[in-house]
Amino acid sequence: MSSSLRPTLLLLLGLCLASLGSSSPACRVQIPPHDQVARVARFIAHQCDWASMATISSHKPVVGQPFSNVFSVSDGPHGTSSGVPYMYLTHMEVSVQDLQVSPQASLSMSLAQTHYCRQQGFDPQSPLCAHVILSGSVLQVNGTEADFAKKALFSRHPEMIDWPTDHNWFFAKFNITQVWVLDYFGGVKTVTPDEYFQAAPRREHH
Repeated sequence: MSSSLRPTLLLLLGLCLASLGSSSPACRVQIPPHDQVARVARFIAHQCDWASMATISSHKPVVGQPFSNVFSVSDGPHGTSSGVPYMYLTHMEVSVQDLQVSPQASLSMSLAQTHYCRQQGFDPQSPLCAHVILSGSVLQVNGTEADFAKKALFSRHPEMIDWPTDHNWFFAKFNITQVWVLDYFGGVKTVTPDEYFQAAPRREHH
């Protein structure tokens, strides 16, 4: 091999390996068609590892006002979607204290949180950068559901395993009462919980 070609070939090899190394579940899946609204909602919920949750504040000086905060979520290990966003919470957290006064909340997730919108060149506010808003309440889970929540969260957020035990963490789920989807032009679309849970996110391509 010519010594003058070797650096070029090494550079190309490095780029190929970097491309393979950066692949993620979000890169290997394709968003469902925008007319399959419930499937789009399930797809987003499974792809996103965190969400913005809005509660009604119980803290001065913003009592009664919307209060948005970030939480890690998981509806199941990668490839195992339940559709239920699970969370690992502590009563020391300000938003959880809001939930003790009123459990009603909304949860927002967007494909801007994944590689998808960036790869497609979509601005996070563009309707084409699909996002979902869930209305409902936050409920603590126990028993076998808590076991599933633990597996769902710890598999995608392994740092949680080492969080301080004196914070009295507990597993909770977002109990969905309404689903709002914006994934295309023409305005927001709604999905009932039954439609949402009957749908399935698109399978990954291997």
